[in-house]
Amino acid sequence: MLEVIGHMGLLRCRRSRAAVTTLAALVMLGACAEEGDARRPGAGSAAAVPKVRGGESVAGFLHRVLPAGAGGTVIAARGDELAYCGGFGAADRSLGTPASCRTVYDVMSITKQFTAAAILKLEVMGRLRVSDPISRFLGPVPKGKRDITIDQLLTHTSGLVEALGDDYEPVSRAELVRQALASKPRSAPGEEFHYSNTGYSLLAVIVEEASGEGYERFLARHLFAPAGMERTGYVLPRWPRNLVAVEYDSKGRSQGRPFDHPWAADGPYWHLRGNGGMLSTAEDMFRWHQALSDDEVLPERARRKLFAPHIRIPELDDSYGYGWVIRETPDGRTVWHNGGNDWSLAYLTRSLRDGVLVFWVSNHAYQDGKWNLEDQAEELTQGIADLVRAEDH
Repeated sequence: MLEVIGHMGLLRCRRSRAAVTTLAALVMLGACAEEGDARRPGAGSAAAVPKVRGGESVAGFLHRVLPAGAGGTVIAARGDELAYCGGFGAADRSLGTPASCRTVYDVMSITKQFTAAAILKLEVMGRLRVSDPISRFLGPVPKGKRDITIDQLLTHTSGLVEALGDDYEPVSRAELVRQALASKPRSAPGEEFHYSNTGYSLLAVIVEEASGEGYERFLARHLFAPAGMERTGYVLPRWPRNLVAVEYDSKGRSQGRPFDHPWAADGPYWHLRGNGGMLSTAEDMFRWHQALSDDEVLPERARRKLFAPHIRIPELDDSYGYGWVIRETPDGRTVWHNGGNDWSLAYLTRSLRDGVLVFWVSNHAYQDGKWNLEDQAEELTQGIADLVRAEDH
């Protein structure tokens, strides 16, 4: 069951089993501290995260504010300079494996950034235009959906439903397209913002049709390899199993690793493919940040489209770009996205003005009656960013 709940400034989208984004209203990125090894967190409070203290390091801040029992990894940078990277808690409790910068996590709806960048890469290559109707790549489209464009899929303005079923339901590409085109629209194309994982799965289909390659293979060849991201993908990186984080639910019970759930041989089934489920590391997310700072993956004109505020998001002070949420601040434009499921949570935030990056991911983000990292997300992200900027002063 899907529910959308306004809660403490958060727009939360949940469904019964796995990765859907929780679009949360983040404040602008604020500055960093000394680089160092992460320490295991102390017994942080479930209340709002305290403000940073003078002279505090990122490691000290995390030690002070993270709740005992949470697990994950944090990385922060300014431009090309890494300010901090460290793990907290466990990647696998049964084996006693600590979380680290090399730990592989499900980044959930942050996957949408990769799908959007792939579409723009195909536009640069002359294989499509974002103004193209989806019928160019998806075959006969029924009346009422014929006017949907690639741009509208990218900006969640297609009117398509949020989801068509469970993330791990064994649905083929052809069946995903059939279900999406037969679904009842939430609004007319181009009229309203309705967050749609289904739309991003259709974008993954379009990547395959326009490129003649599989979705992951296209991303690996045209995005990840140029960026030096060797540990990002669905199945191609072939990580050692012990490097992939186990996810834990709100009662602390193991839910296994992402690929322990039903997956096809080449990655997740099509209710999840393209909109979520990508596996990556903090180090690779830093490389992604670097690649988006120059022409390594996309030329400037394409990156401008990626980070342009295309549509206002209801209930937030932000807009949606292509796979990114856009916030205008007195200090310039900040772009971010997050991802969440019933177990894990991740945030990636970048300031386009000064290049400050904050990425954190948790494989155990909720503990019944004790703490919820979603409630701390805004101030946790802000505190890390404040420390990154403070280092320059």
